Amino acid sequence: MKYLITFLIVNSLVMSLIAQQPVLFPSLQSFFDEAKNNFNQIPTVRKAALTEISEYVSQKKKLSKEIELTFICTHNSRRSHISQIMAQAAATYYRIGNVYCYSGGTEVTAFNLNAVNALRNIGFEIAATNSSANPVYEVKYGSSTPKLIAFSKVYTSLPNPQKDYGAVLTCSQADASCPIVQGADGRFKLPYEDPKLADGTPQQDNVYTERCKQIGLEMLYLFSQVK
Repeated sequence: MKYLITFLIVNSLVMSLIAQQPVLFPSLQSFFDEAKNNFNQIPTVRKAALTEISEYVSQKKKLSKEIELTFICTHNSRRSHISQIMAQAAATYYRIGNVYCYSGGTEVTAFNLNAVNALRNIGFEIAATNSSANPVYEVKYGSSTPKLIAFSKVYTSLPNPQKDYGAVLTCSQADASCPIVQGADGRFKLPYEDPKLADGTPQQDNVYTERCKQIGLEMLYLFSQVK
């Protein structure tokens, strides 16, 4: 009997240690470990907008439903992709399961290379699978996490969810263009300044990195508030 009890205790400890082990790439784990100490840098009005999305996620979680979020900006080239990828990693950081993040636009362009490179520099592994004008990228954020597939698309296009998802508008133009988001059961405004404004300037790389860090911090705060 005592051996069984000892086995159960040891097994419980092992499982606990496994549960505590990071599943993100070490560089991303470090990024989020540091970011969560900076929630005080998020303005109150932004926290309110993020908490509204957190409550939507919490409600889905309580009902044991799939949690699907589609991040939308006009061209699906920068802010929406960064938000999608950061949100998926942040949900994984807090071990909130059943979360699926997507992105889309009101027009189709391409996942901007400056945004791709900024995310790579933070720690994501992103590889193009073709060389078309609108490349399809595979995005990894952990050694055993599922790959995200990223390319520019209209928000209603597959593989994006068609109904019962939360739509997060990451630019004011998309917000104005989509007073009603087709199929969404939640609509949230969370605009970010477009890093495109720095394209071709000496500040370009710094601006893209800072936008990635801002979005990463806010996505981390969003999922930290999920009950």
